[in-house]
Amino acid sequence: MASSWRRLVCLRSGVWSLIFYSVYSHLKLVLAEEVDSCDSLRLGQYLCKDPKIDESTQEPENCRDVTAWVECLPAPNISCRLSNGTEFRFSGEEVGFNKTIPCRNVSGYSYKVAVALSLFLGWLGADRFYLGYPALGLLKFCTVGFCGIGTLIDFIMIAMQIVGPADGSNYIVDYYGARLTRLSITNQTYRKPHLSL
Repeated sequence: MASSWRRLVCLRSGVWSLIFYSVYSHLKLVLAEEVDSCDSLRLGQYLCKDPKIDESTQEPENCRDVTAWVECLPAPNISCRLSNGTEFRFSGEEVGFNKTIPCRNVSGYSYKVAVALSLFLGWLGADRFYLGYPALGLLKFCTVGFCGIGTLIDFIMIAMQIVGPADGSNYIVDYYGARLTRLSITNQTYRKPHLSL
């Protein structure tokens, strides 16, 4: 009887120590958890504002070196570390961090004007003069658009945004307009290995 009593007391103390240890380790983990930087929040934990669009360039107003910044608001009750190192709990109204978005380098050449010139005055070379290619414009003028064939080819290439301004900039296209993104394969492009059967 005494040995069974001792076993029961030992079993109870073992269970209580196990419960205490698991609660202690969980609290230690929760309290010691490092708060992440606001920049490393996951998608859905923040909302970024739309950029302010410049009417003349149709690009974000703060576009510098093909990047622009937008303000992002962490969701309510999200805690994160600001750039100065302080931890902050957000209510959903405060700006937590800035995020970069891509933008394009434009210098004043309108896509709509280039396509219209190519369509209506391409046989005179007006499209090439407008885009900054005076030698090709003069050649098209003297040959009446390479007998119409060069006019058709230039119209297609300008409409597909293959031929752009001579200074290397992009066309001014409406911010939510018909922009084309060029895809290319370089040495840095990841290629999925083929499985041999």
